[in-house]
Amino acid sequence: MEAVFLGALLLAAPRAGQRAGDPVFQPSFIHMSGPRVNLLFLGNSSAVNFSIYLSPRDEKTGILQLANCNGSERVGDWNLNVARGTNISKLTISLTRNLQLCLPNATDCCPAPLCVVETLQVLACRDSVMLARLLVQAEIYANSSFTGNVSENATIIPDQVFQPLGSCPCDLTAGACDVRCCCDRECSPDLKQLFNETCFTGVFGGDVNPPFDQLCSSQSMEYIPDWFPFLCVQSSLNNTPFLGYFYHGSISTPTVPSFKIPLQISPGKLFTGYSQGDPIMSEENEYFTIPQQSMAGQCVVNAPVAYLQDFDVRCLTSLASYEEGLPHNVRINSGTGDFIQQNVVYRSITDIGKFITESENLPTAEVLCQNVTFAEHYTFIWKEKNIEQVNVTVFLGSLCDGEILTQRFTVQFLSLESTNTTELSANPGYQVGKPVRAANLNASDTSGSLNIWQPAGRGLCTSATRTPVIFGLDSFSGCTLEVGIDEDCSLLRENVTERLNSLIQATHVGKRDNSSHSDPNDWVEIIRLDPFNSDTNVSTGSFKGICADIPANLNIRIIFAEVGAVQGIPQQEILAVQISYSTVIWQFQCGLTCENTSFLPITAAVQFIKVPAQPPIPMTRSQSNYWTEFDCNRNDVCWPQLFYPVTRFYTGEPYSQCLAKGLSLAFLVLLAAIMSNPWFSRFWNSCLV
Repeated sequence: MEAVFLGALLLAAPRAGQRAGDPVFQPSFIHMSGPRVNLLFLGNSSAVNFSIYLSPRDEKTGILQLANCNGSERVGDWNLNVARGTNISKLTISLTRNLQLCLPNATDCCPAPLCVVETLQVLACRDSVMLARLLVQAEIYANSSFTGNVSENATIIPDQVFQPLGSCPCDLTAGACDVRCCCDRECSPDLKQLFNETCFTGVFGGDVNPPFDQLCSSQSMEYIPDWFPFLCVQSSLNNTPFLGYFYHGSISTPTVPSFKIPLQISPGKLFTGYSQGDPIMSEENEYFTIPQQSMAGQCVVNAPVAYLQDFDVRCLTSLASYEEGLPHNVRINSGTGDFIQQNVVYRSITDIGKFITESENLPTAEVLCQNVTFAEHYTFIWKEKNIEQVNVTVFLGSLCDGEILTQRFTVQFLSLESTNTTELSANPGYQVGKPVRAANLNASDTSGSLNIWQPAGRGLCTSATRTPVIFGLDSFSGCTLEVGIDEDCSLLRENVTERLNSLIQATHVGKRDNSSHSDPNDWVEIIRLDPFNSDTNVSTGSFKGICADIPANLNIRIIFAEVGAVQGIPQQEILAVQISYSTVIWQFQCGLTCENTSFLPITAAVQFIKVPAQPPIPMTRSQSNYWTEFDCNRNDVCWPQLFYPVTRFYTGEPYSQCLAKGLSLAFLVLLAAIMSNPWFSRFWNSCLV
């Protein structure tokens, strides 16, 4: 067995001299347990011959014999199907033999449960030169115990009013024995002996009409209360909750509800103005929608646009899955019941390389192209609680079959008093969805930025772009850094720290969205906690490939408070910003093939923490004494728990006894209150006379 395992490792390992970018199979080793398996060939498949080889094993050493390039796409009971592509080819290995257990006097079948135990090699050759090799270990078991041909007669469904639909719910496979299903008639007595003690119980195991708990003759309940004989049900087992009730009535046609607001159906002016976060409505009293990203990261086509919330999203689509959005001739409710038309400008895309992320070279005669929307930019001009104008810029381009398009949708709200995007915002505070303003007040050029990673492609830091930190949106992003096995730990720490610091090109952050660069009081200084610097280079000597105290995680904490409201719109203000680092221990790890480079993920996290605008007012002495008197943690006498013994949380004695004692105590208290009243004494004396 050790020799076989070593032989498998030799075949699965990369060949000597193989470099990154050479043609390879993915995965590099397959353990096959079914009759079909798929794999990929990464590389140029032009003039490449694929073959499958059934590898015999040396009886003495147990080592597999190496295959050559003289094979074909079929060997024994195995077929190899190839779907060629330019840089990626898909291969399918399939077994053609029957996998049913043998019946008496049968030939084309499996004589034992372990039906196939074979070792295969898949080769990729060009001009008799081997480019890549894949080892496949096939261990395939036969299908379940098939006892005969499946009947083609239609299944007769009994009347559900009188008996259950299925007498054996665990019988899921027609003509075959289901394991642990003792009511399955296809299971022979020999097979039932294997799982006779672990059969399914209850309704699923065949007890489809058990006595229910409310039946007087039922004794399935662990604890039967004293009142059970007075409230139990006398009924036959033919009428049980498991059968249910069936009504033979007319079928009503279901109505599909529209995406509308049901309360606003009266004519006239429906709105008194939008508030921040309210969905924008159309003339048809429906939501005005633009594709946006959900919490799971997927794009939702019909996502409502929220008032005063900017966004910039990108959605991946292909020609087959492309969907048109809302027409641009839809009129929008301004907020007072009036409707405004969108001002649409159409432009053509000149550089499609920014939008097409993947393309397969297909034959020219077979390529289907269509003019689609590449990007849409919406600008909403607003004043107070109303929308004054909507400007839309649509970029069109040609999308062909086999290409992946990255669509971009942006929404920006601009105040009517400040339609120039470079001017300050009309709101004194931040709004959710707005970028956080940053500046370098210690430099001549005060412009600054506060960003996080936006990975692209393979997720490497060399190709990753940056996106601004959005107010009120907790974010977590990162990228991967290629690190060599001989990397110097000190240089690695400096490189990682430099990349993380490149995200924070600022010394101050604006307290408000309209902070002025000329007023230092409008800005808060960024508090930086430097990463831990280790003077020990642990990547020397016997610790090669290990570096400690790598500041791989950047933590941005922004503390803000709600300081007021302008025309009903809450205004938030940033109080403090802190930047810290979390260190990790990097260790060189091998991937599918052990090369001289490994990967180090570095991340950036943004957290918004809301605090009160002012510290809470301390309680007075009378308030403190009042709450202390009723605080069960500070007093021996706890008045709020006076009735605790008569609740179900008390488990000192049965609930029925606690309830009886509580009612008796309440009766005695009521009797004492009545007897202490003066009129009761006069009534008692009159009765004695």
